[in-house]
Amino acid sequence: MKDRAIGVFDSGVGGLTVLKEIEKLLPNENIIYFGDTARVPYGNKSKSTIIKFSTENILFLLKEKVKMVVVACNTSSSLALGYLKDIFKIPIIGVIEAGVNKALTVSLNRRVGVIGTKSTIDSKSYQNLIKSKDKKTVVFGKSCPLFVPLVEEGLLKGALVNKTISLYLSRFIKDKVDTVILGCTHYPLLKNPISDYLKNVNIIDSAKEVAIHTKGVLAENDLLNCKNIRGEKVFYVSDETKNFANLAKLFLKRSIKTIKL
Repeated sequence: MKDRAIGVFDSGVGGLTVLKEIEKLLPNENIIYFGDTARVPYGNKSKSTIIKFSTENILFLLKEKVKMVVVACNTSSSLALGYLKDIFKIPIIGVIEAGVNKALTVSLNRRVGVIGTKSTIDSKSYQNLIKSKDKKTVVFGKSCPLFVPLVEEGLLKGALVNKTISLYLSRFIKDKVDTVILGCTHYPLLKNPISDYLKNVNIIDSAKEVAIHTKGVLAENDLLNCKNIRGEKVFYVSDETKNFANLAKLFLKRSIKTIKL
């Protein structure tokens, strides 16, 4: 079991930010990534559809004999994680709880902002989890729908990016937020300009926190790969590979040689 891969899935390429942090922290682990590019985006789908897609994604990864699954998709983590944990026996984690725990640890004034896609913010998954852990914390949710297309166009800095950040996040300054959770796996690529705009605000990169959580879950279940060799990475998509390859280079800062359809 220890030699088996960690399974990671997302609706598209955003989950590669999670994969990147996992391979940094756990270089010996094998990872199988599945991007459901045929059915992206998940954000405009119903809860029942998200549960169906997420279940199918895990069944696919189980055929590849993974030892645990990281749901590297905020929409699936928001709407399907509880169901997935109930019906599958292997360890399954999402991207929400790790970021929330870190935010509550570092926030001093108990005023936390969460940014994400409209579906993630509307689901109130982050807001509800924060409140369940600390009733005194005030949570400010803000959907930032233009951030994903900016990232996927490779626009990671400059006047347009700064104007968009100001458009969405100026209210956080007025609300005296001291900690912001990046509640979308695309957003870590905009971490620097967001941090420049929100001076002296803690920016929580959920991808990093998920990697730490992944290591903890593997250790807890005695599943850490002990071999002193670099783990293999295998990439699958459910539709056209060329666009995924181009975006993957942006997210991972390297080319992927083989992508399986």
